[in-house]
Amino acid sequence: MVNQSSPVGFLLLGFSEHPRLEKILFVVVLCSYLLTLLGNTLILLLSTLDPRLHSPMYFFLSNLSFLDLCFTTTCVPQMLVNLWGPTKTISFLGCSVQLFIFLSLGTTECILLAVMAFDRYVAVCQPLHYATIIHPRLCWQLAAVAWIIGLVESVVQTPSTLHLPFCPHHQVDDFVCEVPALIRLSCGDTTYNEIQMAVASVFILVVPLSLILVSYGAIARAVLRINSAKGRRKAFGTCSSHLIVVTLFYSSVIAVYLQPKNPYARERGKFFGLFYAVGTPTLNPLIYTLRNKEVKRAFWRLLQKEVEPS
Repeated sequence: MVNQSSPVGFLLLGFSEHPRLEKILFVVVLCSYLLTLLGNTLILLLSTLDPRLHSPMYFFLSNLSFLDLCFTTTCVPQMLVNLWGPTKTISFLGCSVQLFIFLSLGTTECILLAVMAFDRYVAVCQPLHYATIIHPRLCWQLAAVAWIIGLVESVVQTPSTLHLPFCPHHQVDDFVCEVPALIRLSCGDTTYNEIQMAVASVFILVVPLSLILVSYGAIARAVLRINSAKGRRKAFGTCSSHLIVVTLFYSSVIAVYLQPKNPYARERGKFFGLFYAVGTPTLNPLIYTLRNKEVKRAFWRLLQKEVEPS
């Protein structure tokens, strides 16, 4: 992965030109990270310990929670160090590892959200055949496909990005080592890398998002055919949490990876990148717990077990 122009390290600029904003962001990011650890760990525990949550929906949700834990832990500790003190450097090896894991997990989440949309489509549109179609073996296969696609994407794109001839100042205009920021740092021809990123964006962002939209289009038609208002609310309630998560995740990712080339878009992209890396992993467990009665009931059952005398 290392070429002759590979620096000893990079300087992650972030919002270094706004020191006061950095102190505020440090507190926000730290609180968000703690909530991420707490919320996603809780979902993993509930999905594992409560037999009533041993279903395909919560199997995929536990995959998402584990992914979010890994995703934030990859970048947030380094981000906190950079936000708090004057030292904003990251070693070339550290940047390489961060880029590889960031790409892999980000791609996996795109595919996993599409898989979860397919699960909701079958639950609403084919309820009588749900257990037959979404059987445990298929769940493991779909989850494995999502993780493997993420790994393959990172194996392909990380080396080509790190082989770029970087400018001598080594200043990455971002919080983390991401592909768009490293491409901007290059002083050589980046045509191949930009084409590669565009193609990857189509297959990893546009295609899964299109499948999600098709799934929810079919779900909307099925819900509208339900006669009772209570039935429609119940059917929509099974999908609303996932739909909110999809909206938050894809809107921020598209803003980062498909932004136009101008300074204003770049600054705006930093905020979206921060939300994509820190905000969505924090909000995901909150959305699924606050809007999901089964998760809340499982939580209270777990608490009751803990307080019961032995």
